[in-house]
Amino acid sequence: MNAQTTVPVGTITPSDYRQIFGLLPTGVVAITGLTDDGKPMGFVVGTFQSLSLEPALVTFCVDKSSSTWPALRNLGRFTANMLSIEQLSVCKALARKGDDKFHGIDYEESAIGTPRIINSTAWIDCKVLSEIVAGDHYMIVGSVSAMEAGMGDALMFCGGKFGEFTLWPSPTPTEKA
Repeated sequence: MNAQTTVPVGTITPSDYRQIFGLLPTGVVAITGLTDDGKPMGFVVGTFQSLSLEPALVTFCVDKSSSTWPALRNLGRFTANMLSIEQLSVCKALARKGDDKFHGIDYEESAIGTPRIINSTAWIDCKVLSEIVAGDHYMIVGSVSAMEAGMGDALMFCGGKFGEFTLWPSPTPTEKA
């Protein structure tokens, strides 16, 4: 049996919020771009989502305290690299603070001039459509310019741990779902 946590209305703390939303698995996506001087930079988000089919739009959120997003914002474009289960080291490198987060990360240039991290599950190249202030984060909306499937299964994050998604077998005709 799972322990149940109830938080009274009006008393939600950041810790309570993280505990509850930590129950929901998220994909691990590296947002990459270039600085004004052409240096590759990136950071990791667990908030990357499809927003609209027509037009093709995506969204992600980034903490206002990020030092990387302001450096990438001026470029006006980014690549969302869906990291594979083989890329935990890439995730950890891009999640740390500092200027040289791309050291040792293999990438190639996308058609829009942004870094595409080699061996990712997929790449989505985007132009920044809008940025909205939302609480302690910026919500970025991107217009999809191009996308391509890579190889491997997507890296997942849930409950403070990394992992992978496991498909359940399809029920046989005699089993009830």
